[in-house]
Amino acid sequence: MLRINDAISIADWELVETFTRSQGPGGQNVNKVETAVELRFWAEQSPHLPAPVKARLKRLAGRRWGEDGSILIRAEETRSQARNREMARERLAEMIRAALIAPKRRIATKPTPGSQRRRVAAKLQRGAVKAARGKVEEPDE
Repeated sequence: MLRINDAISIADWELVETFTRSQGPGGQNVNKVETAVELRFWAEQSPHLPAPVKARLKRLAGRRWGEDGSILIRAEETRSQARNREMARERLAEMIRAALIAPKRRIATKPTPGSQRRRVAAKLQRGAVKAARGKVEEPDE
C-alpha cells in the first residue's frame, strides 16, 4: 500500500516492480545483482484517482506516461535494491501529490487608465529617441 495523503492510497496490485541490472559503476557487483527498479503504476485504470487528477498526472508524467495508461519510473541511483525501490515509490507519490493540486483559475484584469497613459508616454519617448538616430546632414555653406 502506497500512501499519498490522508484520503488517497494506492493498492499494491496497481504497482508492478521489475528489477534490472543498474548502469554505471559498481565493481563486480554491477554484473550480477539487479539493483535498478522499474516501477509501473496503472494510472488510467486506478479506481483511487479522480478523472481530473489523472489528466493532470498525464501532463506531469510527460514521456514517462505509456500508451497503455501506465507511468514508468526507473530508479538506479544507489547500489541498494531496497533503497532504489523506496526512491521510486516516493517519486511516484510526489508526482501524484503534485497532480492533486488544482491550478488556480486566472482572473482577467484590466489596466488602469494611469498605467495606459504611462505606457503610451514611454512608447512615444522611445520612438523619439529612435527617430533622432538618423544620419546627420552637414549644413550647406
